[in-house]
Amino acid sequence: MFVTIPFETTLETPKRTMVLTLVVVLLADAMDLIDATISNVAAPSLTADLGAGPGLITWLGASYALALGSLLVLGGRLGDRFGQRRTFLTGLTGFVLASAAAGLALGPEMLIGARVAQGAFGALLIPQGMAIITSTFPKDALRKAYGLFGPMLGIFAVAGPLLGGVLIDADLFGLAWRPIFLINIVVGGVALALAFRYLPTVEPDRTARIDLVAGGLLATSLFSLLFGLITGAEHGWDALSITATALGAALFAAFCRRQTRSDQPLLARSLLSNRGFTSGLVMGLLVFAAFSGLMYVISLFFQLGLGYSPTTTSLNLIPLTVGIMAGSGVSTALVPKLGRKMVVAGLLTTLAGTAFLLLVVNAEATWWHNAIATTVIGLGAGICFSTIFTFALGDVEPHEAGAASGSLSAVQQVANGIGSATVTSVFLATTTAAGTTTAMTTTLLTVGVVILACLAAVPLLPHTAAADHH
Repeated sequence: MFVTIPFETTLETPKRTMVLTLVVVLLADAMDLIDATISNVAAPSLTADLGAGPGLITWLGASYALALGSLLVLGGRLGDRFGQRRTFLTGLTGFVLASAAAGLALGPEMLIGARVAQGAFGALLIPQGMAIITSTFPKDALRKAYGLFGPMLGIFAVAGPLLGGVLIDADLFGLAWRPIFLINIVVGGVALALAFRYLPTVEPDRTARIDLVAGGLLATSLFSLLFGLITGAEHGWDALSITATALGAALFAAFCRRQTRSDQPLLARSLLSNRGFTSGLVMGLLVFAAFSGLMYVISLFFQLGLGYSPTTTSLNLIPLTVGIMAGSGVSTALVPKLGRKMVVAGLLTTLAGTAFLLLVVNAEATWWHNAIATTVIGLGAGICFSTIFTFALGDVEPHEAGAASGSLSAVQQVANGIGSATVTSVFLATTTAAGTTTAMTTTLLTVGVVILACLAAVPLLPHTAAADHH
């Protein structure tokens, strides 16, 4: 049953088409967001079933987020060049097939390869949905469609870990963790059927240029860098980890050099010369990396340290997500009144929640102490997520706003991958040496240092938010 959406009918885009187009885009975003968060709960069970080491825990979330983030801008350009409908259908089909491969994976290598493929096809899929809606919906319908995205994405964020916990503990047909990926065959199949029938066609821009080499350099450099750092932390700094890290750094330097010479760089050079934008970009990278890593580690601590089941873990993560949603709502209401002070408020709230969780972890307190701490962390993170990038866009010229916003979205995904990999590596390495309580303490202190660094950088942000912050 579909929710009745009060769209006006136009000759170009009938009401039924608009409603079902919106349903298709929301289903695609649901699969992306759920698959990005579901591994937080699934990692310990999945790793034990496959007989893999802690490296699989580290790569499970990072591989998806890095592939998605590093190719997201390129995916948008491909949609412009070859048509958003065709690119959307290609991305959705590939995402479903990659999900099937993940669910049927015979070992860690196949699973990580499938997760990379999910992220790569997600980079084709995600940019096209909003582009199609923006190009084909009339203004009134577009405003109403945008109004649905915030609440629906909040629901999907809660659903990811909860669905993962329930599916793993249910052990459907004796498949253990595999249904968390196989369910995408059903959801994606419905989305594909609707998309083939109802998704509007937007004329492609045959003049759009695509720098495949730059996209390849960025993706390869990030994976090589993280591979070296993760293997070095897990197995010691041998020739392989050192070589991979050095190769990643060299490839990233080659990517930067190519961007300085390209007439259509993935990130406009004028944006990089904008101090407010680059400050917000770097701050956002640090905050998203710290939080995504912390969220992953909290889930691991609940299971490895406190002995929670996947379902119990997912239920205990709900306060964190509710806090994020509440923080986002608070910031939307107060940014016009308090301005840049809201960034400070978000960072201080996150820092307070982190400090409280540090006390809770070392006091071996009850579940409701954890709930209070994670709610406060989520509240602060929600405020940060809704304000940092908004102020980063404050000094951006109107004609660059689209490119800047797309770049920030890509940076957010890359940060999720870097954070889940690096912070988790710190936690797992310390767990092996000193136990989960010490590991959690080390992780929280590391996150606290990052937040303090971001607080010191707030004066570099523009004083005013982007005009369309809401």
